[in-house]
Amino acid sequence: MDILKDKIKKLAERYSANLGDKIARRKEEMKGDDNSHYLIYRVLGITVEEGELIDIYQNTGRFLYKYAGSFLEEAATLCFNFKYPDGIKTKIENTLGKRPKTFEIDFLNGNDAIEVKWRDATTDGDHITKEHTRVKVIKGHGYTPIRVMFYYPQRQQAIRIQETLKTLYTGVEGEYYAGDEAWDYLKNYCGVDLKQILIEIANENESKLTQQIENEVKDKRKD
Repeated sequence: MDILKDKIKKLAERYSANLGDKIARRKEEMKGDDNSHYLIYRVLGITVEEGELIDIYQNTGRFLYKYAGSFLEEAATLCFNFKYPDGIKTKIENTLGKRPKTFEIDFLNGNDAIEVKWRDATTDGDHITKEHTRVKVIKGHGYTPIRVMFYYPQRQQAIRIQETLKTLYTGVEGEYYAGDEAWDYLKNYCGVDLKQILIEIANENESKLTQQIENEVKDKRKD
């Protein structure tokens, strides 16, 4: 288990470094942006300073959500592979239509076709149609479609879509786990408490940051 935790820590460090680099580059790029649209911000009661912060957070936030999702999905896959090393990511032919040509299975273990999601906040109606087709295609290939989503969306429309998807999975004798159920499913399926591992890593990072700040304060006092 220590080996797995070390792999997840190294994965987190890699994602953190890449995220920091992306954010730094974007902030530098934004220094040369045309900010003439701030006129409209001001008309709507947003100061130039507030507008700058909003644009920065909006841009960097997109990177954060992308990296957070990719990290958690990859960390979960490490857990699945820890228990089932022969499990694979694979693609299957779409037997019910021409687009897309294939559907991807995040982790195929025997007949278990597991889709790993950190969060799905999609509100697009076509999303339901595509997922419906995807689940039926997986079932048609002889697999059991299983959806594991660690964080439930916040908005009512997105929540309703997830409720519909859960019904779709149930209708084809598949399995759907979201929120706490997803963490529990992973723990029971793999014997790995990923959430606890992530809590420990997060606490270790916060402790290091606190120590770093304290050391910097001490150094300044010495000066």
